[in-house]
Amino acid sequence: MPFSGQNRAPGAIAVGRNGLVRRPARRYLGRTPELIPPTTRPHAAFLECRDDWGRGLDHEDGFGLSVDDDVDSPAGFAAWVHARTRGDHPASEPCPDRPHGSPRWIVEDGRVLGGIALRHHFDDTVGRIGYGVRPSARRRGLASWALGETLERARVVLGLDRVLIPCLADNVASARTIERNGGVLECIRVNALGDRVRRYWIDVDRGRPE
Repeated sequence: MPFSGQNRAPGAIAVGRNGLVRRPARRYLGRTPELIPPTTRPHAAFLECRDDWGRGLDHEDGFGLSVDDDVDSPAGFAAWVHARTRGDHPASEPCPDRPHGSPRWIVEDGRVLGGIALRHHFDDTVGRIGYGVRPSARRRGLASWALGETLERARVVLGLDRVLIPCLADNVASARTIERNGGVLECIRVNALGDRVRRYWIDVDRGRPE
């Protein structure tokens, strides 16, 4: 099972063997989802998720997938999964001195519904957390749930008290997801690509949706 401590009392926090923090799902209208490390097992389910977004995109937020990545062939998919997970490490180990993170896939009933990644090194441009939910699984509170879980991981595993999460200024859905998790708007900046970006800070001790 992905998590330990599943028989704890409601509201309890449990840390699984992979260091993933488990809290009760909040504001998610559906079956209980899971966050799992990328794996080669659900290849077909991952491709179904990718195709839901549409091929030819530069990326899907939370997956770290680019148009140059070969995820269709089993060998290419395995190489890509390895590249995504090689920087992940147990909470007991210190962070290596290079950019890396903890990617997780959002899975429900064997279907890959999206991805979310916690960056272990601070990046003032892209922030600590990136996430995305496939179009057919949106508007159910799934992104808000996954972000809440990852904020707990940032607090417990990395010891962070504040987290920066940017989003495009015209991405109203993402802005609302961040605000529901306690995001406070710092400012709107124009990035190197000319896009207007909202910069949110979340106090992870207070940014838990009720």
